[in-house]
Amino acid sequence: MAFINRENKYKWEFVNMGGASRVRISSGEDIAHLDELDPKMWTVLSCPVTGLEIDDKSLAYMDVDGDGKIRVNDVIATSKWLTTAVKDLDIITKGTDSIDIDQFDCETEQGMKLYKSAKQILENLGKEGGVISLADTKDVAAIFVKTQFNGDGVVTETTTDDADLKTVIATAIATVGGVADRSGAMGVDAATLDNFYKALADYAAWKAAEVEAPFGDKTDAAIAAYNALDAKVKDFFMRSKLAAFSPDSTATLDVQTSSIQAISAENLTGKTDDIAAYPIARVTGKAEIDLSAPVNPAWAAQFELVKSVAFADKKVLTEADWAAVGAQFAAYTAWKGAKAGAAVEGLGLDAIKKFIEEDKKAALLDLIAQDAALAEEASNIDMVTKFLYVLRDFYRLLCNFVTLSDFYDRDKEAIFQCGRLIIDQRECRFCMHVADMAKHNASAAACGMFLVYCDCTTKSKPGKLSIVAAVTVGEIGDLVAGKNAVFYDNTGLEWDAVITKVVDNPISISQSFWSPYRRMAKVVENLITKSAADKDAKMMADATAKINAAPTAAPAAGADGKPAAAPPFDIAKFAGIFAAFGMAIGMIGTALSGLIDSMKGMGWKLILVFIGIMLVISGPAMVLAWLKLRRRNIAPLLNANGWAVNAASKISIPFGETLTDRAKFPTLKLKDPYAKSGLPTWKKVVISLGALLVVAGGLWMFNLLDWAGLKSPLPRYNKAEVVECCEECAEVADSTATVEAEVVETVAE
Repeated sequence: MAFINRENKYKWEFVNMGGASRVRISSGEDIAHLDELDPKMWTVLSCPVTGLEIDDKSLAYMDVDGDGKIRVNDVIATSKWLTTAVKDLDIITKGTDSIDIDQFDCETEQGMKLYKSAKQILENLGKEGGVISLADTKDVAAIFVKTQFNGDGVVTETTTDDADLKTVIATAIATVGGVADRSGAMGVDAATLDNFYKALADYAAWKAAEVEAPFGDKTDAAIAAYNALDAKVKDFFMRSKLAAFSPDSTATLDVQTSSIQAISAENLTGKTDDIAAYPIARVTGKAEIDLSAPVNPAWAAQFELVKSVAFADKKVLTEADWAAVGAQFAAYTAWKGAKAGAAVEGLGLDAIKKFIEEDKKAALLDLIAQDAALAEEASNIDMVTKFLYVLRDFYRLLCNFVTLSDFYDRDKEAIFQCGRLIIDQRECRFCMHVADMAKHNASAAACGMFLVYCDCTTKSKPGKLSIVAAVTVGEIGDLVAGKNAVFYDNTGLEWDAVITKVVDNPISISQSFWSPYRRMAKVVENLITKSAADKDAKMMADATAKINAAPTAAPAAGADGKPAAAPPFDIAKFAGIFAAFGMAIGMIGTALSGLIDSMKGMGWKLILVFIGIMLVISGPAMVLAWLKLRRRNIAPLLNANGWAVNAASKISIPFGETLTDRAKFPTLKLKDPYAKSGLPTWKKVVISLGALLVVAGGLWMFNLLDWAGLKSPLPRYNKAEVVECCEECAEVADSTATVEAEVVETVAE
């Protein structure tokens, strides 16, 4: 179906949803004018008919061309079909699965058909009132169980009151098989009736051409035995001819004694196949079988049966005799092979001839024709079922096709949202089926959301379900592959879920603020862990080496043969170490002093410095997160599931917060039964604050907060002589330090 030229005469209403302008479909009149809406304004151009939260039957009915996709033209065709059938177009927007038949527009052909069919259904069901529902049409058998004709071209025993016709119908079903009627009962159609009467005629004709059995009631058994022996007997005569031609080979052509010896030690009842391979009789060079002599025991029973019916008056069997018996069987065998109408053989020849003589075929075909004449009315009944399915689900499809209003409505869920995932004290409301993981691998990152892919299983259903859920609130926490969760589908069925893949994107700006620090902490943690592991390994290696060497590392003996004493502690050896340690402490103190001196005079500006440092670290991550959060879009995920999304469908920061719910605990004063005993928390806080105030007061009184502009109130720290004295003390300290350094250097030398 080609697109119709859009004149855009209809006045559409527009709304802004998901960062895009979209047309509002809110009335039946809007639905009636969908063919005038420019396809470029549709949010979706096509979607699959499976994997959605709409009844598959409804989607199949709306897939007008049956290609497995619902496209713009399918939606337009369905809208025209619906809007031409009802009087009040707004009934389509209510999503109901029932309708008062008076609502059908009988001025249109479509409405009239639906009205008549719906009325017929209600009458067949014996239902009072004029409201028909989907539940009424689902039980097709109940609709047609009381009707004589239902338009399917099948007649049952209840179709007629004629006893002879009933007998023919029942017999045909029992012999050649029946066809299920719309009412659920078994019946016959024209093809079945043809098969039945053909079988009757064929069997009667075959019996009329019957060939007399040459050996009476033993003929069939004798033929079976003859056919089993035929190749073996012919083999004997060929061996006999060859032995007559070459007498020296007679022993070779006969039964080999060595063959019998090879199996003689075993249970011969299990060696029937080996014995059957021997000649049927002893080869003597004569082309005849002595009927009084024993034959191969593996063939004795069949040979005895043929001998008793065909060679009872003979003493020997020649090749000509054997061929003559086969000729006697030929005509009878040919007749048996031409058997026809076996399906009705069990009726007996007399009953078969009676059915043929009475010939009720024409009467039954007339009934079948009357039933088939109502095919249109019956199909209209099917059309009522289709109408009710589409009436219930079409508007919901529009809200997820022309627009995505269901997705952006907090009180509704889109048809692609398949349930809810409970994980990490969060409920993720945006969950989708994963139809093709390869396509999701290529598209998932482009959506800009933090995604977790899960495989779900349940004992209630076979196989596994693959889903993807978006996490839009909170921290990353331990959302990693392998973490278990629980998924609830839209029917409430519980599934065990396990994360198989995580697509890492920002969840929120606050989460991105701390992300650099988490990464740095992770790096530091890894370095510390690695360093500790290396040192632990080195320590263990050294300890192991010392333990292994201990028995052989005896202390050196002195001149008197006794172990030498340990050397006395020599302080001179450690003077350099002590001096170096002192110098290190001095350098650290100097660095701290320099840092404090650099911060003197900054006062409150120091706070701004710290804020600036944090912004330098976290600012880029927050800006990137803000940009990504603004670009979050569900279109790539829908495209991966086979949708053709025509407009961006973004998830704003406020809307994203509605897609994930966090656990909210009430504010309660609960006592931890396993908490450490001691002072209450509030007392600890008070004591800590008091201690801090005392320390701060002491620092202030001794003028140690002068760098922050807080001068001590004590006079001694505000006099000039104090300052001079301090300067002299500093000079003395410097000279003392110089002397100490020289002493340390001398000692080290």
